[in-house]
Amino acid sequence: MAEQVINPDLNFVKDIIASGGDTLKKCFQCATCSVVCNVTPADKPFPRKEMIQAQWGLKDKLFSNPDIWLCHQCSDCTAYCPRGAKPGEVLGAIRKLSIQHYALLGFLAKAVGSPKFLLFLFALPAAIFLIITISIGSLWNVPRGANGAIVFSKLIPVNYIDEVFVPTALFASIMFAFGILKYWKDMAKNATQASGSNIISAIIATVTGILLHSGLKKCDLTKTRCKSHLLVFYGFGGLFIATNLSLFYLYGLKWESPYPQTDPLKFFGNGGAIALIVGITLMILNRLRNKEKAGLGSYFDWLFISVIAVIGVSGTLAQLLRLAFSKMAHMFYRATAMVFAKYSGRGESA
Repeated sequence: MAEQVINPDLNFVKDIIASGGDTLKKCFQCATCSVVCNVTPADKPFPRKEMIQAQWGLKDKLFSNPDIWLCHQCSDCTAYCPRGAKPGEVLGAIRKLSIQHYALLGFLAKAVGSPKFLLFLFALPAAIFLIITISIGSLWNVPRGANGAIVFSKLIPVNYIDEVFVPTALFASIMFAFGILKYWKDMAKNATQASGSNIISAIIATVTGILLHSGLKKCDLTKTRCKSHLLVFYGFGGLFIATNLSLFYLYGLKWESPYPQTDPLKFFGNGGAIALIVGITLMILNRLRNKEKAGLGSYFDWLFISVIAVIGVSGTLAQLLRLAFSKMAHMFYRATAMVFAKYSGRGESA
């Protein structure tokens, strides 16, 4: 056997512990985790080897290892671990650190994973739009309608919003692509076996598995995660279609909002929002219900879940309130007038 030199990175071990893998040191390599995992491949099981690599601080081996991402964090391993080492939580912490490692701008990825940067992350976009409202003058000369009421939709015109979000989305996509390419190169460099299929077949099989959530269906402890993840996944899909339809309507067909509730855009938007809210609610309840066995999850996980929940609820409420105060406002005023008419004795004439 060839001699191997192991160079432990103790700072990396500390990073894992600080990122949610605080139970790492409890593992004593009994292999229960790999035995009970229904997702792991039989020829190269995980997460036993990842736990020992994490304890030794073998950062390069872990980051170039696809198995850390093949783990679906079913938490079967965590539930059956006799030492409470919570391998699912440890691998979740490693995945978070992997994102930071491969991000082209690592400080941004690190900011997302740290609660001390939370205020900054929310303040930055708020500051950008505040600067826009000041620069176009709508902050001082508030746009009003014919009846003097404030027209909130004109405080920041849609084109200004798109001019911020479209470049931001392109920037994020480019950063993501660079990270993925770097990750692929590291995996290819450290691969120990020949390719089993061509890239097209691998992509088709992977996409099919994602669409069906085949991996999550194998989990025992958290079976309901599959339903909640499917709802969130397809909810995002519906909202993605609605967003692109709105861009086509606005810039292609020159149709300005609001659009009728019978429009296909509303079908995808409302359907996606309902699926998103129901799915993220089930996801939160599932985490709380299984927190003793599976672990509650890290700050990084809960930030993502919270952002999705806020987006879904706030977007839905914005539409409902707009309908309530415009299309449906007459119903409340009419009902009030009818009550007062009866109260004051102004009954209908015979």
